[in-house]
Amino acid sequence: MEAPEAGTVERWAWDYVSTTSLAAKLAPAVPPERWEERAPARRVEAPGRPPELVVGERADKTRGLRAPSGRARALHTFLHHELQAAELMAWALLAFPDAPQEFRRGLVRIALDEIRHMRLYAEQIERLGHRVGDFPVRDWFWTRVPTSPDPASFVAVMGLGLESANLEHTATFAARFRDAGDAEGARVQEVVGLEEIAHVRFGVRWFERFTGGLDFAAWTSALPAPLTPLLMRGRPLRRDARRRAGQNERFLDELEAWQPEPTANEPPGS
Repeated sequence: MEAPEAGTVERWAWDYVSTTSLAAKLAPAVPPERWEERAPARRVEAPGRPPELVVGERADKTRGLRAPSGRARALHTFLHHELQAAELMAWALLAFPDAPQEFRRGLVRIALDEIRHMRLYAEQIERLGHRVGDFPVRDWFWTRVPTSPDPASFVAVMGLGLESANLEHTATFAARFRDAGDAEGARVQEVVGLEEIAHVRFGVRWFERFTGGLDFAAWTSALPAPLTPLLMRGRPLRRDARRRAGQNERFLDELEAWQPEPTANEPPGS
């Protein structure tokens, strides 16, 4: 696969996904203004990983938040989620060159937000006596999201899925950090959660543009297999934040009520 032309937004996205420099992941160059003419679809298979980030089969659990090391471990997981989100925004820019440029510009803006969130988390990790790379990471987003066949599927899994669930997760962890006596760590979670609302709104708006509306059944069918709504919501559902992001009551009712299909060996209601 040939790299995009130098000095283009596409090359910026390509370089961000492929770099193995932690410094470049945390603080990339400013995106240029010029777009590549007649860009081909480029579906990058895997990101570059800085040597500081050791990818394992499973990352450490985010438990034990009373101890600074436990909170640092949790924040390290969140930082890596933000990194993958930024990379995948750049991935989508490259994968879907025929999508409206307004959509692709939005992907760049969101990627820059995710990178800024990474830096917030990195500062908090250092405040707690650790550094980026002290804990293993897991590239779970990369095993699922790049199977999206089109832009509608991409925003279904990212904006309406993973980023929507982060509205709940940031609120949950803000409360847990505050309960552990870490008001600063809680504040950062709240900042990230507030800014995720705009990212979810972007996903809602473009899913409606691509599919004709926000319909729960259409959304679930757009999720790349084997993903389901199970991972796309937290408990309790933050209806207030989701409504601000454009999710209607019917969609929220169906999301809250959704249950996975029982397996062949599991009777209903077990």
